[in-house]
Amino acid sequence: MLDTYRKIVPAPLRAWLRKRLGGTDEQWQRVVMNRTTDQYVRSLDVANMDALEISGKDWARVPFRSYRSIYFPEYDVCSEPLRREGWDIVIAEQVFEHVVAPWRASKNVFQMLRPGGLFVITTPFLIPIHEDPIDCSRWTETGIKYLLAEGGFSPDKITTGSWGNRRCLRGNLRYWTRYVPLIHSLKNESRYPQTVWAFARK
Repeated sequence: MLDTYRKIVPAPLRAWLRKRLGGTDEQWQRVVMNRTTDQYVRSLDVANMDALEISGKDWARVPFRSYRSIYFPEYDVCSEPLRREGWDIVIAEQVFEHVVAPWRASKNVFQMLRPGGLFVITTPFLIPIHEDPIDCSRWTETGIKYLLAEGGFSPDKITTGSWGNRRCLRGNLRYWTRYVPLIHSLKNESRYPQTVWAFARK
């Protein structure tokens, strides 16, 4: 039925209908993850934090003391720690599923953080493979905790979370579904996580 709707209704009309229903351009599977990570980061003393974002620029909107974004291939987080005095927070949003050596990347992030620094990581779980340029890994909450622990983070200083439900899973089997509050539930079904995240303190 969803495929038929997409074939019959042109994309501009679908976008117009979505906006009329109070829809957004945000991907449904990312809504709870985005709200959770945003609330967590904004609860920190960001004005006194130097931030590094790996392969993204979404967090430039937060008033950190300093902010830097760096992309692959200019910097490969799997190869070595980025040379600098260190950061108070490193953010990797939807990045680690694309790296070939995530355990090594986790270790490098740990080394780049100052004592007490924070790593914010988000990853997909039950979503289609998306090569950008490659797609390698998926983790549950337990899996991401062990990945970060292998990198040097103490397990008792790692907080994890996840979100997903069957309807969102079905909706994303072929397309990224844009969130429309009137029709898309944010109820969490823990057996069907689409996104997984962790906050780890050095």
